[in-house]
Amino acid sequence: MSELNVTEQEQVVEQGVHNYSSEEQWVKPESPLLLERLGWFKDQKLGLMMHWGPYSQLGVVESWALSDKDEEWSRDGIDWNVDTNELKRQYVGLNKTFNPVRFQPELWAELAAENGFKYLNFTTKHHDGFCMWDTHTTDYRVTGPACPFHAHKYADICKQLFDAFRAKGLGISAYFSKADWNTPTYWAPGMERGTFTSRGPSYNPKEYPWLWEQFVKFTHEQIMELMTRYGRIEMLWLDAGWVCEESGQDIRLGEVVEKAREVQPWLLSADRTVGGAYENVITPEQTLPEQPLNVPWESCITMGTSFSYRYEDNYKSVRQLIHLLVEIVAKGGNLALNVGPQPDGRLSQTAIDRIKGMGTWLNVHGEAIYGTRVCEPYSVGNYHFTQTKNTTYAFYLYKDEHETVKEELHLPVLQEFSRIDLAGGEDNLQFHRTENGIIVRLPENAVSEPAPITHVFRLHKRRGK
Repeated sequence: MSELNVTEQEQVVEQGVHNYSSEEQWVKPESPLLLERLGWFKDQKLGLMMHWGPYSQLGVVESWALSDKDEEWSRDGIDWNVDTNELKRQYVGLNKTFNPVRFQPELWAELAAENGFKYLNFTTKHHDGFCMWDTHTTDYRVTGPACPFHAHKYADICKQLFDAFRAKGLGISAYFSKADWNTPTYWAPGMERGTFTSRGPSYNPKEYPWLWEQFVKFTHEQIMELMTRYGRIEMLWLDAGWVCEESGQDIRLGEVVEKAREVQPWLLSADRTVGGAYENVITPEQTLPEQPLNVPWESCITMGTSFSYRYEDNYKSVRQLIHLLVEIVAKGGNLALNVGPQPDGRLSQTAIDRIKGMGTWLNVHGEAIYGTRVCEPYSVGNYHFTQTKNTTYAFYLYKDEHETVKEELHLPVLQEFSRIDLAGGEDNLQFHRTENGIIVRLPENAVSEPAPITHVFRLHKRRGK
């Protein structure tokens, strides 16, 4: 592989975190149905993302420790005395002990649905190549004979999760890595790189086109299994952005996406970091844009510090998570909040508590989140704004419970409003206009200690405004 391609790979992802495409790289779909589905997606606002696989048993980063190129950062959690080759053997062999017998997909779906999550984004396959569905393309799968979970009634994990979440009215987004570090048609033994592994294939696809074609067919077959045997899928969420035509790794993605759309014509495609016609949704990772984006986008952000399950992880507080959600929505995006399930098949109690805490807030303030669109001035300091057709919502975020709640707040909005209510509180609040905004007086019972996560104001637009 050329130095150019290696450089491109490094630009696409750094320390496991993918960069994201610019607005200019976004291509508006021509299909009215796809445009309608993008409108649906923008209404949802909150998705539950899950990275789960045999790697969860070790509590280390998913897949990346297999890449020698990424050794410096990806193996910082490898604290037992093991050399590189033995580490790879141990990682690949984790399928032989993966047995999440406490897996309860219906409980996950119920928890998500009852607490304001609108869709599931689940890792069908990460870069390590382990498949969480009953694929016919490889034995390196959760239903494979080497995996002790293969005999369990819930062995086809993707099917169980997709069916359970769909039954609760949630959409399904299928994460799929275009790279596959397990198949011998991508990391092929005995090729020019020897035993040194990096993100890309172990050979130059232009020099071995017959081998690369086998990998393309393998990838298409896996994608079509998911698109034809697992019910309605709202979005195909494609990771490993270095696998693209520009880097010499052309898997002819358009060909397989259009084939999938013959079965599921509503299917959205998120070809991360690649841009163009098949990146219908832009996907910042562990970050959010400084300014609003005027195209469909979704930030994938971890509830803790890691996408995969990590023992004794440090979880963000409910306040932090709600503040993230509010700022993302104010800038026109969705939050895909990642929770890493435990190796035994449960969610940690801390994760459950955080999800329920978010649900408590959303039960009161969800009207200012779901189905809204951007609204000037978007985000100013602790203030954030959203709107529906006839209503503007103003959020004031309190950084912690010790912050002083003032009797009056200055909302930096210039529009004219006929009435202001406190969402979840009193209607018809006292307010008056100033040269650069509106001063609104909180009701006496809202000036409280400790400070709430937010105050949310419902601003009714004057007719004709």
